[in-house]
Amino acid sequence: MKNNPEPSRRFTAFLNTAPRPIFVAYAILAAFCTYFCMYAFRKPFAAATFEGALFLGTQVELKTAIVISQIIGYAISKYIGIKVCSEVTPGRRAAMLIGLILWAQAALILYGMVPDNLKVVAIFLNGLPLGMVWGLVVWYLEGRRTSELLLAGLSCSYIVSSGVVKDAGRAIMEGTVAQWWKAVPVIGSPISGWMQSVSEGWMPAVTGLHFLPLFLFSVWMLHQLPRPNSQDIEARVEREPMGRAQRMEFIRRFGFGLLLLCAAYFFLTAYRDFRDNYQVELFDELGYPYQANKAIISKAETIVMFGVMGALALLNLIKNNRWGLIGTFTVMAGGTALMGVGTLLFDMKQISGFSWMTLVGLGSYLAYVPYGSVLFDRLIASTRVAGTAVFAIYLADAIGYTGSVGVQLSKDLLVGDVSRLGFFKGFTYFMAVLGVICLTSSCVYLLRREKEDAEGLAPEAIGESAAV
Repeated sequence: MKNNPEPSRRFTAFLNTAPRPIFVAYAILAAFCTYFCMYAFRKPFAAATFEGALFLGTQVELKTAIVISQIIGYAISKYIGIKVCSEVTPGRRAAMLIGLILWAQAALILYGMVPDNLKVVAIFLNGLPLGMVWGLVVWYLEGRRTSELLLAGLSCSYIVSSGVVKDAGRAIMEGTVAQWWKAVPVIGSPISGWMQSVSEGWMPAVTGLHFLPLFLFSVWMLHQLPRPNSQDIEARVEREPMGRAQRMEFIRRFGFGLLLLCAAYFFLTAYRDFRDNYQVELFDELGYPYQANKAIISKAETIVMFGVMGALALLNLIKNNRWGLIGTFTVMAGGTALMGVGTLLFDMKQISGFSWMTLVGLGSYLAYVPYGSVLFDRLIASTRVAGTAVFAIYLADAIGYTGSVGVQLSKDLLVGDVSRLGFFKGFTYFMAVLGVICLTSSCVYLLRREKEDAEGLAPEAIGESAAV
């Protein structure tokens, strides 16, 4: 299949011939800022605690109901994205990104307007478009010789952004951001005066409005990227939209390996989401009250970000795609093992609560991040399958966020008398053991499957990809 003609944009032409370090830096900046800003529409609500409030008089806490409602919308978005994001054409990506964010912001405004119990409906509508943003951004970065670097940069955005936007949300509620606005000519005084009274309900919408201009500019930057060139295609296979037949063939070919990956991801997503949504409460139980440690979440996540970025960037040094796939699985399994080791050290009082939260964050993200970035990109490059990594990413994501809903509910309904910290520690040990088993087994299966195809033992499975 021929490439679509390159857009006749002067800046795109410059990027197409720019030295690789310049292209990589530009692409990472554009992708990082785009997804970083998306979190300003997704996560600031988690900075609110709704302390003591229950949902409709049930045992479920109001914040838990709000968290679950958004995750349900986000999970549905992932299922929709299996089709939409794997089929979207290049010319429609930027417009779709902007449309999804404007939808999410409108839902946040509704969130601020309605009573507490109806906020679960508004936040569901907020999550419904946001799950497709990741796939649209990945489309711009996959299938390149530098994809590990680009996707590592992109992945760092959601590691650090969640903590930053929650800290921003807290600052907005406390009115400290208003002090900055006072210095802005003409518009500063009225905005700062209004923002001093921002409530928990209106805080997410106000936070989103702060980040909207940067998001729009970042999407424009992203859309200037040239498509993969002939050298990229030779090294990493041409990436194409996938129809239903191609998607079913992919599942048939790698079914058992994908099943193991999705089993680990089912719980890993729930784990990562639990830690992310309840960091304020977890740090409080660990003896780090937010009022005295206002930047502690951002501090922990920044350390995690640099650790993950370094590990994934090193994978770019591996040029052989088979060994690159092995290296990716090694990083992921090592991450889940780190979660267990870190928790054991904390229980033995060898490390502090902050160090423990940072270690389990690093371990979970080392396992979690490759699912949405380098894992499936390397799998496609290694096996020479025609298609896009976005499909496999969204297949795993849909299953993963379904697991997140189940774990959130089980905490309040089945073990409601257990503290969030106690539940989280037990979940960490479970995740460490399950992750190592599933990831190691999946790696062995996929490598064996690739070897069979390469030796011609399964010619019927090669199909169209053999011609690539």
